[in-house]
Amino acid sequence: MTLDHQAALLAAKRTFEMEAEAVSSLVDRLDDQFPHACELMLATEGRVIVTGMGKSGHIARKIAATLASTGTPAHFVHPGEASHGDMGMITSKDVVVALSNSGTAAEIVTLLPLLKRLRVPLIAMTGNPESALAEAADAHLNTGVTTEACPLDLAPTSSTTTALVMGDALAIALLEARGFTAEDFAFSHPGGKLGRKLLLKVADVMRSGPLVPRVLSDTPLINALLEISQKGLGMTTVVDAQNQLLGIFTDGDLRRTLDKGLDITSTQIADVMTTGAKTIEKNHLAAEALNIMETHKISAVVVADGHHTQGVIHLMDLLREGIA
Repeated sequence: MTLDHQAALLAAKRTFEMEAEAVSSLVDRLDDQFPHACELMLATEGRVIVTGMGKSGHIARKIAATLASTGTPAHFVHPGEASHGDMGMITSKDVVVALSNSGTAAEIVTLLPLLKRLRVPLIAMTGNPESALAEAADAHLNTGVTTEACPLDLAPTSSTTTALVMGDALAIALLEARGFTAEDFAFSHPGGKLGRKLLLKVADVMRSGPLVPRVLSDTPLINALLEISQKGLGMTTVVDAQNQLLGIFTDGDLRRTLDKGLDITSTQIADVMTTGAKTIEKNHLAAEALNIMETHKISAVVVADGHHTQGVIHLMDLLREGIA
């Protein structure tokens, strides 16, 4: 079988256009049912139970995951399994969001009397406002489409996209209503790169104690170079007897020193160091240290409390933690 590249590109373009049109049509259908659905979800003392069968079930799983990661406790319950024991996962304190494009999925319709008995608020996403599911719902969100992107008008394509977008709209509306912050998001995603950026502090990453390259201001340059070599950061801090930061000396400073023809055995580090070193406090985000490095094109930042040297955070440390 040989693929017709032009036909494939045309199919992709047609799909994009049809699904984009289907999503755009949702805007004109938004009414008071949407904020009512949000109110029901926001007011629940339990969780948001999202359910759907077949392709709608896959979309329902994603909606539940999005809600849970943006501050609304939620999980997916398979409607078929609910009829065989998993109904116990739904309590009277929960709210149910049921997805069915036709609004007549037998597995979901079977649950309607049970949900009514529990007095569980029901939000329906269907493409048929006159369906059994839509009429039983406390709030109905019309996600219907005039035609599927599938050329046979059979495979759920445009209809699953509109349902997914409606689910995202609910999640974002609730996120804003709850005042959900980037820090809250990071707490829900501690293993992700964004979570690390928003949670990891300089104190969690910095090098301290004997790992910090440190020399006194009267140290001969040749001895400072040994300190740089031993600590492996390409730099050293220069401090006084009270550990107050006076400056730093880097590989770049060494090149400039050699260009001047200075004697590394007799020159003191104070004569060639760079003053005004970039510093950061240890309670700041590690991502802020990265911003300083990127802005000033440097690879290390001194961690200091006022002028008191506490440590060093290096680009390698941020790379290792997945921040950079």
